[in-house]
Amino acid sequence: MKILKIIFSVALLATVFSSCYVEETVVVADPYVAPEPSITLNQLLQTYELWYVDINRSNASGQIPFMQIAFTLSFRNGEVLANNNLVGIGDQGYGYGIPIGYYDAYDFILDISHDIDGFVTFDVTQLNDSEIELYNPANGLRYVLVGYQRSTFDYDLLFYENIHYFVQEYFTWEKLSTEGGAPNEFDNEHFLQFLPGSGDGNFQSSQDPVGSDINNLFWDYTGIYNVEDVPGNRYLKYLTLDYDYLGNEYFELNVINDNTIELFHETSGTTYTFGGRGYIQYKESRGKLRIPKAAIDKQIASM
Repeated sequence: MKILKIIFSVALLATVFSSCYVEETVVVADPYVAPEPSITLNQLLQTYELWYVDINRSNASGQIPFMQIAFTLSFRNGEVLANNNLVGIGDQGYGYGIPIGYYDAYDFILDISHDIDGFVTFDVTQLNDSEIELYNPANGLRYVLVGYQRSTFDYDLLFYENIHYFVQEYFTWEKLSTEGGAPNEFDNEHFLQFLPGSGDGNFQSSQDPVGSDINNLFWDYTGIYNVEDVPGNRYLKYLTLDYDYLGNEYFELNVINDNTIELFHETSGTTYTFGGRGYIQYKESRGKLRIPKAAIDKQIASM
């Protein structure tokens, strides 16, 4: 009888210790450790050579000037570069544009120190393999950037989609020639100046003699201009000069090169050639702030 009690006691203790061992194993299991990101924000920014600032997908409740000016941004070893101008785009800075400041990227934060606008910080969200969103918490502004390589980026398409900004990149356009057509009042206008404003922008025209000092021009007429697409031809545009109190003039606008445009006056059948004078590089200068097309259309509709 005693022998049986001893055997039973040993068996009971073995069972208890076995149960405790199992429970102890569960308690000391290794805690969950989140996997490290496969790519850093800095690496992501340098995955693409160009980041197109898709202004039409960015909100317009406010403005960060250097973001509104830039067509593309590039992040290279701590330096920020931008294509702010359409004149020379694709060639300037080997396609990167000009240096505009410096950046620091860590976690999901992008800090940019712009040469003129100063310090701006963004929270970065990766939308997909080629798109990111920059959110500025101070102003509640969001910008969508789309990544491209220089070799595959369509600089020409960007140029022709933004002709209304291109004509603002010279202080004035001087008439170089007049060919064919019936005499009309526009024959007397020798200088055109395109400025930011309502719709695509404002314009001024001068009848001062060709060759005049552009800093001393007298502007005879003012108004609003609009540039519209020609269906089926992305390289040709319609230009409307809406003169204050004097009605409209309509042209077909053809870009010959970065410094020369051609205006075909439909009413008279006259072709005018204008050359740009006083190139404006957008960094030190202010003026061309891009806004979403929907906002432009709304401005035009309210006129």
